[in-house]
Amino acid sequence: MARLRLSTLFAVYFVVSTLGLLYTLSQLGHPCNCRPILLTANSHKDVLQDRKEHRRPWSDDGEGADLPTIYVVTPTYARPEQRAELTRLSQTLRLVPALHWLLVEDARTSGIVATEVLAKSGLIYTLLSMETPSELRHRPGEPGWVRARGVEQRNAAVTWLRRERAWDTTAVVYFADDDNTYSIELFKEMRYTSRVSVWPVGLVGGLLYEGPLVSRGQVTAFRTAWKPQRPFPIDMAAFAVALNLLIIHREARFDPAAERGLLESSLLGSLVSRADLEPRAQNCTKVGVRSPIGLQITMTERERDHLSHFSPQSQGLAFFGHGGPLFEAMFYGRMPFLPPTL
Repeated sequence: MARLRLSTLFAVYFVVSTLGLLYTLSQLGHPCNCRPILLTANSHKDVLQDRKEHRRPWSDDGEGADLPTIYVVTPTYARPEQRAELTRLSQTLRLVPALHWLLVEDARTSGIVATEVLAKSGLIYTLLSMETPSELRHRPGEPGWVRARGVEQRNAAVTWLRRERAWDTTAVVYFADDDNTYSIELFKEMRYTSRVSVWPVGLVGGLLYEGPLVSRGQVTAFRTAWKPQRPFPIDMAAFAVALNLLIIHREARFDPAAERGLLESSLLGSLVSRADLEPRAQNCTKVGVRSPIGLQITMTERERDHLSHFSPQSQGLAFFGHGGPLFEAMFYGRMPFLPPTL
């Protein structure tokens, strides 16, 4: 009897093993669907599938907290420094939980650099391609400020969000250029945006910082060196928008024909008024994002004196990061020359 049971067991094992082997052999030569499928925004089809998050989320809100998703929209284009700048940005975004990176390349089809950086990023991402029409492209020898870059790409991302993420009613959208530098603290500030949240940006517009001026919790004016009469005289990196607001106002978009400095206003003017803006970063007294180094900055004598003698640690100030006093004052930390009291 024991011998019969053993023979039966071996027979069952042999049959199962044979079936498994036959199935494996039948799959040889078939394509594997284990990698994301990249499609383009120009194809008007669904754009690649989301990758599953395989990292343990980091959060100040408690283990396993159900955080609103931040959709970071980044326009990009092929250039020698593209890989370096996308890699740097991806390594910052990896430190932020509940984040979905929407990378939009100015091309008919996505290039190998963007594809490879995303594949290695460890992020949940979507890759789109949207080519800028020839009539809106920069002409040889034309100053960079004549035509805004990344307009069609940002609009393509907004269109994708409206189509694919209309159900995500608590999410936030942030337009992050690939050549800026960001503190991870900034993403905590924007995560619970109700309509449009705002904060200062460092090293932009010819100033050490540019941004909203706040009195009694309300944005009342803006610190800017150029056209302060603009409806919203702030940088693209200075605000985040609730996705639900973009869903409700389906006509809102960046205007490719907007005059210089009015690109941000072309979107925000369709969504909110100045009174609706939500100041973040301790009433807009901290800087958590800065534009690329190399811009010519204009400073008053008072500001130069502050930067020469300012010691943040000695004044017990808090920061959005760590580094030397000058670096912290200009980027992560509380600004040593605060806006005047209003």
